[in-house]
Amino acid sequence: RWYDRLPSKAEGVVTDAVWNLSHHSAGMMVRFQTDASSIHARWELLSGNLALPHMPASGVSGLDLYARDERGDWRWAAATRPTQQSMEVKLLQGIKPGLREYALYLPLYNGTESLAIGVPDGAAFKGLPPRKIDPIVFYGTSITHGACASRPGMTHPAILGRRFDRPVINLGFSGNGRMHAEVGDLLKELNSAVIVIDCLPNMNAESVSKRTIPLVKQLRSAQPNTPIILVEDRRFTNAWLIPEKATFHDANHAALRRAYTDLKVSGVPNLFYISGDDLLGHDAEGATDASHPNDLGFMRQADVFEPILREALRLIDANHDRKK
Repeated sequence: RWYDRLPSKAEGVVTDAVWNLSHHSAGMMVRFQTDASSIHARWELLSGNLALPHMPASGVSGLDLYARDERGDWRWAAATRPTQQSMEVKLLQGIKPGLREYALYLPLYNGTESLAIGVPDGAAFKGLPPRKIDPIVFYGTSITHGACASRPGMTHPAILGRRFDRPVINLGFSGNGRMHAEVGDLLKELNSAVIVIDCLPNMNAESVSKRTIPLVKQLRSAQPNTPIILVEDRRFTNAWLIPEKATFHDANHAALRRAYTDLKVSGVPNLFYISGDDLLGHDAEGATDASHPNDLGFMRQADVFEPILREALRLIDANHDRKK
């Protein structure tokens, strides 16, 4: 399927759950240039389940439009409110004159069967080709997948993609991002600028200790110098009140830190680390259900990720310059 996140050869290799979740179009966006005074969209969804109990249809099944402003920065322009499996909407009208670039993010927790963008007769329209610059690749859980963003452009991978003006590949699998070696084999095939491993919310300390080092070495076998970022799990926003949850996070964090230290001591290069303590902030307002970020939580996560990603990308640029 055109909008699947994994290649067809992954079926029967990854778990059935990961394969089914790969039909969701999380992280995908199309870019185009137009001077149209109005922009329309028509899309067909894979599933008639348009929303989740804790996540609105606008994020699960909707489209999200951004445009470049006069300074070249990405700014939000329009979102949608899906009410059925086949949708046709006017995204935006009364647009001020000018030829500009747009990006349209696809649904996070639903599959996209088809997509069409419409403009009035006589308007200029050009689909923009994929960017040649290597993407930031995120491998993670439901949080990376996009729960519980109000719209597709509000996940932290999408936010960071705009901030760095770089393509993003979202390999978040709700409940199933667990450092699987089978997914690692697929990650090895990508020409990645940076690989972000953010699987701890779906794991415990034992599995973190068992799988982190093998996954990093697996990736290193094919990509010896690509920066790899290991991310601790965010803390539940009510963990301050529930000691069992706090203890769970403590154990997870300690297990990942030990693995990171062992990898560094063994000489694994270009390895970075993000602590989980600050990901959702400290006021307990960053999540929808204690676990999954709301839009505020996703923005906070992006703020924590950004300086580490910037450091990793500087390393890539420096290596590129040396090769020149």
